[in-house]
Amino acid sequence: MNQALLDKIEKEQYRKDEASFNVGDSVRVHTRVVEGEKERIQIFAGVVIGRRGHGLNESFTVRRISYGEGVERVFPIHSPRVDKIEVERKGEVRRAKLTYLRKRIGKGATLVKEKGEKVVEAAK
Repeated sequence: MNQALLDKIEKEQYRKDEASFNVGDSVRVHTRVVEGEKERIQIFAGVVIGRRGHGLNESFTVRRISYGEGVERVFPIHSPRVDKIEVERKGEVRRAKLTYLRKRIGKGATLVKEKGEKVVEAAK
């Protein structure tokens, strides 16, 4: 198929509100869940540990600790099931994937340095 035609078809499927978050940010993902006839919003909150893909196939992974167990979930950014993505806290990291958080336990598993946080060293 012609690439211009594919781009035109994909353009209609893109999310209207641009999701502006990066790896290391704490986010709340509002997803639509269908249970029989009813539809409700379910929130999954955690730290973004990775993004992958581009265009319509772009997705991101969110990790949280639930009852002492690490839970990861992958969300497509442009999915109609994802209602909205709220950024709770901006994180400052120096790598693209935070898979090292899987090995950590307790508070260290969710600890990502907050953006704009400055460490003041004592003058010698």
